[in-house]
Amino acid sequence: MRRLIQKLKIILNSNIFLIILLLVTLITVIYKINNVSSKYDLNTKKIIGIVTDIKKEDLKVTFTIKSKENVIVHSYEYLDINLGDKVEVIGNLNELKSNTNFNLFNYKKYMFSKNTHYYINSSDINIIESNKNILYKIKNYLINKINNIEKSEYLNTFILGDNSYIDENIKSTYRVNGISHLFSVSGMHITLLSSIILYILNKIKKSNLNYLFVISFLIFYMFLTNFTPSVIRATSLFIFLVLNKILKLNLSTLKILLIILCFNLILNPYNIYNTGFKFSYIISIYLILFNKLINKQKNYLSKTLITSLISFLSSIPILINNYFSINIMTILNNIIFVPLVSIIIFPVSLIVLFFPKIEFIYSYLINVLENISLFISNFKIELILCHVNIIIIILYYFIITLVLYKMCKRKYKYIIILVILLLVHTNINKFKNDSYVNFLDVGQGDSSLIHLPFDRGDILIDTGGIYNYDISLDIINYLKSEGIKDIDYLVLTHADFDHLGSSISLVNNFKVKNIIFNCGEYEKLEKDLIKLLDSKKISYYSCISEINIDKYKLLFLKTKVYDNENDNSNIIYFNYNSYKFLFMGDASKDVEENLIKKYNINNIDVLKVGHHGSKTSSSKEFIDNITPKYSIISVGINNRYGHPNDIVLDNLKSTKIYRTDLNGSVMFKIKNNKLKIKTCIS
Repeated sequence: MRRLIQKLKIILNSNIFLIILLLVTLITVIYKINNVSSKYDLNTKKIIGIVTDIKKEDLKVTFTIKSKENVIVHSYEYLDINLGDKVEVIGNLNELKSNTNFNLFNYKKYMFSKNTHYYINSSDINIIESNKNILYKIKNYLINKINNIEKSEYLNTFILGDNSYIDENIKSTYRVNGISHLFSVSGMHITLLSSIILYILNKIKKSNLNYLFVISFLIFYMFLTNFTPSVIRATSLFIFLVLNKILKLNLSTLKILLIILCFNLILNPYNIYNTGFKFSYIISIYLILFNKLINKQKNYLSKTLITSLISFLSSIPILINNYFSINIMTILNNIIFVPLVSIIIFPVSLIVLFFPKIEFIYSYLINVLENISLFISNFKIELILCHVNIIIIILYYFIITLVLYKMCKRKYKYIIILVILLLVHTNINKFKNDSYVNFLDVGQGDSSLIHLPFDRGDILIDTGGIYNYDISLDIINYLKSEGIKDIDYLVLTHADFDHLGSSISLVNNFKVKNIIFNCGEYEKLEKDLIKLLDSKKISYYSCISEINIDKYKLLFLKTKVYDNENDNSNIIYFNYNSYKFLFMGDASKDVEENLIKKYNINNIDVLKVGHHGSKTSSSKEFIDNITPKYSIISVGINNRYGHPNDIVLDNLKSTKIYRTDLNGSVMFKIKNNKLKIKTCIS
């Protein structure tokens, strides 16, 4: 045994071993992400599996079943199911959705990391066998107990690692403040739990067997939290550190963490798509690398500050390509929230689980937490940073590592290099000669962005509006991903919800300088928006003739004021370097006929098709007159209106047709007087 341990020690301490392991990991990840496969196909109609996760809402139950691979099931019927139940699900498999707007979160790839490729809108669910697994019985018991305690959404978060029940508005303040990491079970929680258990066991009798008990508990805890990456990392690190100590392997903590990282990626290469996985490992690596810098600090406050600084700096590249902005105040915010959550709220979460009668204290603490977060979120210093490629990400990490390394030597001037990089990045559009028109995918609605070169202006035409989803969040994230800090003009073609329904949310959460309404009387939705504009002192205009930004001009084509809102749509003509764009809103054939009579419109390059391809618009006479080369139909997947209409598609057959339901976002990029077309879905 000693010889075996000695050989293991030599191998693990070898740098060659680590290099080979890193290479094997890299090859495995590259191969797997380029050869994605599922054990099911779309012809599968019946799946039998074990229920491993349940989310119950008012009108819908969503649960995951584990079979050959995980499958998500949506049901709109009452279901009395529990974790561990064996069920038969009959229905049609559907592929999970990728992002349909450029740069945004790819849910499909993210779910690969959870071994999930499909979902089912189930037509029939049968419970074959009720749960008999003791582990699931314990978890069901815990869930039921937690759900009967006040502020259960936070107990679900801190105990079971499920923060999906926290109110989205509150959760958004945690994101803004840069403290979301405190609401996922991580190393902090594992360290506290393992320390408490070890302390109690060592008080009874000090023995290496105590470690075995703690490891067994942590493995069970991984099960309770659905094997989230941060819990797997923290538990694996604890196990390896114990083995390192007992077997005297003399491995550094950094090497142990790198070995754990490699094995996790070899076992599940798709973790590379999991943002939580990347945050967990990268921040941990940097905290270990620069642990000396933390230990040099003489008090708790300064240690917390430096820990927060290292965590923040190492997370910047991840934040850039996932959230497209950073809040400089995050460093200071963590000084407030880390002690509040780690020293007070998390321990009280454990206590209230066993003594529910003190839930009023817990409720008070959570209210304090939420109110502080709401208050502090008003004082953010945000840098908007556009999406960048892997080379820039590597550059960021090189500079961040250099800055922290020099800080260890008490040389702080190198932080200037990072500051310069961030300032250039946040103002990058001022140096770019790119201009484009992007027709965003907002489901059954309209939204188009005109971006002018050298950051001279941004015009958003409509905001879309989906009744069960705030599409403005996608629009805002997309704008940030392009490095856009504000909208010069928000043009609302007319007052239908699918064109301006998200405008209030957009104005509340993003800087908009001017609003343009159409001709005619203000409708209710417009009046509601105007109240907000007045309170924010944002300028707004109606029934205008043109917009001038620098040397660029948008013309508003008008014939008369009609007696319906669709026909009063703002119709916008934009000529950029001889490329002609025409945005038709929801105008009908009557308006099209009057436009032909009043204006000499022809040889249109890009037509934003009227009324989502409805048969009320896009007459053959109009299309033949304006002769568009490209036609864009903004339409929702399987929409109830049957858009686009077959007659309209036939009228447009001489053009190249793009549809947001099939192509996602469609971008017409103009550079060096050449037009390039890019779609989000190939």
